[in-house]
Amino acid sequence: MKFEIINLTIMKKNLILIFTVLPLLAPLEAQNILKTSGIYQNNREPLIQKPFLELPLGAIKPEGWLKEQLIIQKNGMTGNLDVIYEEVIGKRNGWLGGDGDVWERGPYWLDGLLPLAYILNDKNLIGKTKPWIEWTIQSQKPNGYFGPDTNNPDEPGLQRNNAEDWWPKMVMLKVFQQYYSATNDERVIKFMLNYFRYQLQELPQHPLNNWTSWGKFRGGDNLAIVYWLYNLTGEKFLLNLAELIHFQTENWTEAFLNRDILKHRSYHCVNIAQGIKEPVVYFQQSKQTKHIDAVRRGIADLSQFYGMPHGLFGADEMMHNNNPTQGSELCSAVEMMFSMETILPITGDVTFADLIEKVAYNALPTQTTDNYDSRQYYQQANQVMISRTPHNFGTAYEGTEVLFGVLTGYPCCTANMHQGWPKFTQNLWYASADEGIAALIYAPSTVNIKVSGGYEIQVKEETNYPFDESIRFSLKMVNSLKFPFHLRIPAWCEKASVKINGIVWDEYEGKQIVRINREWKNDDVVELILPMELKTSRWYENSVAIERGPLTFALKIGENWKKIVNNDKYGPFYYEVEPSTPWNYALIEESLNNMDENYIVIKKNISPEAFPWNPENCPVEIKTKGVRIPFWTIYNGSAGPLPISSKYSPINQFIPADPEEISLIPYGCTTLRISEFPVLRLNQ
Repeated sequence: MKFEIINLTIMKKNLILIFTVLPLLAPLEAQNILKTSGIYQNNREPLIQKPFLELPLGAIKPEGWLKEQLIIQKNGMTGNLDVIYEEVIGKRNGWLGGDGDVWERGPYWLDGLLPLAYILNDKNLIGKTKPWIEWTIQSQKPNGYFGPDTNNPDEPGLQRNNAEDWWPKMVMLKVFQQYYSATNDERVIKFMLNYFRYQLQELPQHPLNNWTSWGKFRGGDNLAIVYWLYNLTGEKFLLNLAELIHFQTENWTEAFLNRDILKHRSYHCVNIAQGIKEPVVYFQQSKQTKHIDAVRRGIADLSQFYGMPHGLFGADEMMHNNNPTQGSELCSAVEMMFSMETILPITGDVTFADLIEKVAYNALPTQTTDNYDSRQYYQQANQVMISRTPHNFGTAYEGTEVLFGVLTGYPCCTANMHQGWPKFTQNLWYASADEGIAALIYAPSTVNIKVSGGYEIQVKEETNYPFDESIRFSLKMVNSLKFPFHLRIPAWCEKASVKINGIVWDEYEGKQIVRINREWKNDDVVELILPMELKTSRWYENSVAIERGPLTFALKIGENWKKIVNNDKYGPFYYEVEPSTPWNYALIEESLNNMDENYIVIKKNISPEAFPWNPENCPVEIKTKGVRIPFWTIYNGSAGPLPISSKYSPINQFIPADPEEISLIPYGCTTLRISEFPVLRLNQ
């Protein structure tokens, strides 16, 4: 087919991946992996064919610690925000027909609550989503407009203006896409078609930045839903609308290719996290590889010049730098994950899957409390105290930015944080375009999925990943079936091995997606072993981070939590945390040169069902030795300036104390931590 040949030609960099992944396939078979399966919806022509296809919401169920994480969300803020944050999410909300908040926060909450509800199949949570869905459908006018349409006078704590803004509707479109995926409610199709006809008519006069600038920077979310609806309906006007939305959206392709994020610090962190998907989303229509190249360049620059070991970047809220005491916003974490989850099935590129896990398994869990009653607006990679103190943040909120609370910092994250884990769960598994299955992100789960011939199978994934190296897949089916099973080998893995029914099938180098095409039978077991070697990476002031698999490790610091009763706009309470043990350690260069002997990995006997994201339950720990730096002290509520690691730096010009044993635990299990360590030499 001409279309398939074009697709393989334009994905030049992915061609290398395809032939690496499929070393035994002839060229015709390599083309066939991108052929529409007919079981799950792929892109319609003239859009490119995607190598991997999303599954219906609810097809993937969490198990083990991930299930516990979602249940904690259900019992915490996610399942109860309409009570906890009633002034905004309650009955007065404009998206329920009230005279209260009319902007993004109601849709934000739904964007996490709805997938959580249907993944858990929780009737109570589903019931909480229904009034929002029904009111929004009923709000649609004959011209296609939907949502609140009335601006009201300012009221403290509420956003009661810009009701007509395009941006909040983009969030609600994502909600309706997920709702349709879970329910197949046909009203959604008519609803969206009417709205997109309205957009096509109105955008020339009222562009994406007409009411606020947010829609201009985040138009990629709008664009993705337009393509989704086109694939379901084939309505040609949607392709014209897609071109218009792309034209009015910030030119992220040129911004990344021209490295504008290095020249201008006016970019908002969440705009970067959301906007980074737009070039790849548009690539489906443009077929120009520069759009994918731009995103790769953007990610590389973010990592090199703003990046931190947790997978995000220093931006509080505007782009700042990579000093480990600069902030990273919680909204950035969940939106960066969603952007990569959008990009992954379009490209099939391991890089994006690795980044999803890096953020999910490091940055995300540390920014919420264990019972999900509070969240932190900014986190710091080196975070040694949580207090109401002015910090060196570009955008400050009266010293509350790092406090754990419901409304500390700025309240957007209170509503937006809920999408992180549910959407992560929804993207663990994909159907492949060659009528097989694909495990591209790893966590304990069960999936019901259709394969070649339309037969449904079930796969149970048993693992304590990301803490453990072994992942076990058990297959259930009525009859023996032949189909391909795709497995991601992360870039950090030197050599992985696959066993089938206890017998070694093959070994694979990292940074590829392998394809195992064979006849499978009921009760077959596939075991993927991803050896996790200790590695180091260099960061700000030549500091060092310790990594093992997808996890960054940080100094384990004793924590004294204190709940503070509060009576201002930052909520009724917040938590402060003080260190109860020393934190100002340097690592020893001689030990880093021989990590096998000096860094001891200890695996704990923690139930795989247990919540793992705290110092008490962390399933793995590293013992080593460090040296305290007496002149590295707290400054303005943060770790003071990070001592530079160099031969002639101050830390190598004083007589050090004797080395002490220290413990490193996964970054995501910490609240207080050092993750970027200075390095000194004992032998000068």
